[in-house]
Amino acid sequence: MALPSVLAGPLTVPVLASPMFIYSGPELVAAQCQAGVIGAFPALNARPQSLLGEWLDQITESNAAYAAANPDRYVAPFAVNQIVHRSNDRLEQDLATVVEHEVPIVITSLGAREEVNEAVHSYGGIVLHDVINNRFARKAIEKGADGLVAVAAGAGGHAGTQSPFALLREIREWFDGPLLLSGAIAHGRSVLAAQAAGADLAYVGSAFLATEESRATPEYKQMIVDSSADDIVYSNLFTGIHGNYLRGSIEAAGLDPDNLPESDPSAMDFGSGGANDSKAWRDIWGAGQGVGAVRSTGTVRDLVDRLRGEYDEALDALTAGVAALR
Repeated sequence: MALPSVLAGPLTVPVLASPMFIYSGPELVAAQCQAGVIGAFPALNARPQSLLGEWLDQITESNAAYAAANPDRYVAPFAVNQIVHRSNDRLEQDLATVVEHEVPIVITSLGAREEVNEAVHSYGGIVLHDVINNRFARKAIEKGADGLVAVAAGAGGHAGTQSPFALLREIREWFDGPLLLSGAIAHGRSVLAAQAAGADLAYVGSAFLATEESRATPEYKQMIVDSSADDIVYSNLFTGIHGNYLRGSIEAAGLDPDNLPESDPSAMDFGSGGANDSKAWRDIWGAGQGVGAVRSTGTVRDLVDRLRGEYDEALDALTAGVAALR
């Protein structure tokens, strides 16, 4: 199946920048779009709720101005992430704002809801749904999602435990629509590997946290640069859902990363925009196992250019290697 036109543009590198709770703002999203990758942010980042419409206008106007000044450059579309868990008491208002602004791509997480999909489809938008296994993938498509984000082992923030090769292969056995891969992708070679394994686009998060346009603190950014896969801890203590976090931030909070207690999943609460969890997410920093590929801070464009160079180099090497075998 051909990709929907909103995903099929001439991206600088086939990447959708994952929406990062608290740290993805309109400045980051606009920079991502203008660098030629799909930008994204969680609706809950805009607080109070009335700020969401302002952010959407800011991104749209910034992208339009950049496109007018740079007619030879492709400005990618953007996405808004909606947490559809029952505890999110902002969902109805946020969804109305998304529909009013006709956001081209909506990424849904923590539950598949038919009414959300229908609302986005009403103006021609598409819905991508986060899944951690094949069973959830089938449910999402049955309820009307247009595509899937396979969140595999090693992804930053909330993440699954399955190998990306297993997860993508099981989904591709029955689904030929838009499929993205999330999980330890911070290098251009990994973007190419995601496509080779069956994904259409790679979902990249942690590398963008370290950019100048990110709202992460300088200490957070530096910890990403200084960390490797060994410094990532998988725990459900902080939000009630298993996710990946930086060991250094857990230690700084006075906790032992190797002896964290288990949390009750019922502790998950996104009420009033997730304000109850904001302290945990500020002090305990999420990141994926791909942080070892992030070696410096810089602008979004610097990062995208690096990914493109690595991607092209890997593609050339792979093409030459395949040719040599034939």
